[in-house]
Amino acid sequence: MKNIIALPLLLSVIFLSCAQSSTSEKEQKTELATKHNKPTSDLEVTTPSNLKKAYFASGCFWCVEAIYESINGVKEAISGYSGGTTINPTYEEVSRGNTGHAETVEVIYDPKKVSFKTLVKAFFDSHDPTTLNRQGPDSGTQYRSIAFYNTNEEKKIIEDYVAELKHNKTFKKPIVTEIKKFDVFWEAEGYHQNFEEENPLNPYIQSVSKPRLEKFKKEFNKSKE
Repeated sequence: MKNIIALPLLLSVIFLSCAQSSTSEKEQKTELATKHNKPTSDLEVTTPSNLKKAYFASGCFWCVEAIYESINGVKEAISGYSGGTTINPTYEEVSRGNTGHAETVEVIYDPKKVSFKTLVKAFFDSHDPTTLNRQGPDSGTQYRSIAFYNTNEEKKIIEDYVAELKHNKTFKKPIVTEIKKFDVFWEAEGYHQNFEEENPLNPYIQSVSKPRLEKFKKEFNKSKE
């Protein structure tokens, strides 16, 4: 009898998605009533001259943000939206899949400590680039895989690394990652920032995000040995 009762609870954890988890969190936070997205583009100089920005979309941005902030040389990772057409989109709009945006992370890093190529490697090491519009329990175009580039040099680094993955047959299925010119990044609502750190007991964080982060750190550190 105990196993029968526990099954629905287990299934609820397995099928938890980033969007569903956010809805429950959203109801607990009064700040959600205020929308304060901020756009940035590659033309804006918003960081010190010794730092650079890179943009990656590989599923729920709570997970991706935590992954990049675990890398030495990354000063900060910010959750937001990119790759779409709607101006100043809300999380609800992006979640409906009608804006063209993907959940994206802006990575602010020191190129003297970590290279763009290493960030690209971390991108491919931390998610499945062969699943179209899906990562784990999260499905929809907002969860698609995109590696953004600001310069032709960055584009070549991404393309060369993809070619290397294909040559080594790292993945059994075709890579469906988009290689896209960066345009505009819209910073997500405040409650999304540092979500994993501030909500360690959240069911999605416990069952999806933390295991993904730990797996990445283990494999990423191993590859550097």
